[in-house]
Amino acid sequence: MTKTLKTLLLSGMLTLSALAAPLVQAQEKTPVIVAVTNLAYEERVQEYFREINASSKSSMRVSESETRRSYRGSASASHASNYSYSEGTYSYIERGELRKFTADIKGELLKSGFIRVTEAKPYTAKDTEKIYDIIDRIKKGLYPNAKYVLFGTVSSLQFREEANPIQNTDTVSYTLSLELVGEFSLVNTQTYEVVAAFSAMGEGRDTKLVTSRGANVVLNRGKVISEVSKSLGVDVVRQAEEQISILEGYAPPVQGTAIEEKKQDTEVMRFR
Repeated sequence: MTKTLKTLLLSGMLTLSALAAPLVQAQEKTPVIVAVTNLAYEERVQEYFREINASSKSSMRVSESETRRSYRGSASASHASNYSYSEGTYSYIERGELRKFTADIKGELLKSGFIRVTEAKPYTAKDTEKIYDIIDRIKKGLYPNAKYVLFGTVSSLQFREEANPIQNTDTVSYTLSLELVGEFSLVNTQTYEVVAAFSAMGEGRDTKLVTSRGANVVLNRGKVISEVSKSLGVDVVRQAEEQISILEGYAPPVQGTAIEEKKQDTEVMRFR
C-alpha cells in the first residue's frame, strides 16, 4: 500500500468519524421534564328542594276607665297567620379534579426513558372558576422545573350496568363497564403556548355469568376503574411521547407490533 493511498484512507476515516459524531449525539436524548395535572371536570348538578314556611301572630288590647258615675271597658283581639309551600329542582355547575386516573399516565411516561415527571400541585382554591385557567396556575408556580405541563380535562365519563339473558340457557350475563374520554393539552411553561393537543380514552369492564335468576351479584368496581386508568395511561402516553419527540427534535418512537387485546375475565357463578 502506497503512502498516498494510506493518507487517503486515513482522511476518509476521519471524515466519516466527524459525520457520525453529530448523529450519535442526536440519539442521546436530554430528559424532558413534564408535569401531569389531575383531570379537571365540570358537570351540571340538579338537586330537589322543598320549603315550608308557617308563621302566626296574635295580639290583644284591653282598656278601661272609671269615674264616680260610670265605668267603661273595652277589649280587642286579632290573629294573623301565614303559610307558604314550594318544591322543585335547582341546578348548579360543579367543578373539581379527579385524582384517580393520573398515576398510570405518569408511570407510562417514565417508561419512555427520556421523559421525567415532576409532581404537580393539586388545585385547592375555593374559587373553582379558574380551574381551567392553566396559564394562571403556571404563573403561580404550581409546576416548578417543568418544561411542559400535560393538562387533562374529562369530556365524558359513563358507567353502564347491564343484565342480558343468554338465549336458550338459564344464564344471565351481568356487566359493569366504564368509559372515560379526556382531552389533553401540552403547554410550554416558558411561552404559555399549547404545543400539542389530543384526546384519549380508557375503558374497563367486569362481567359475571349467573345461572340463577334473583341471585345477588356484586360486580368489581375497583377492577373496572383500574382497567380504565391503565388503558387511558397507555393511550395518553402513546400520543404525548410522539408529539414531545417531534418538539424536541427526536425521531418519533417506533411503534411495535400490535398486541393481541387481552380477553376480559369472565367469572361464572352457579347457584343451586
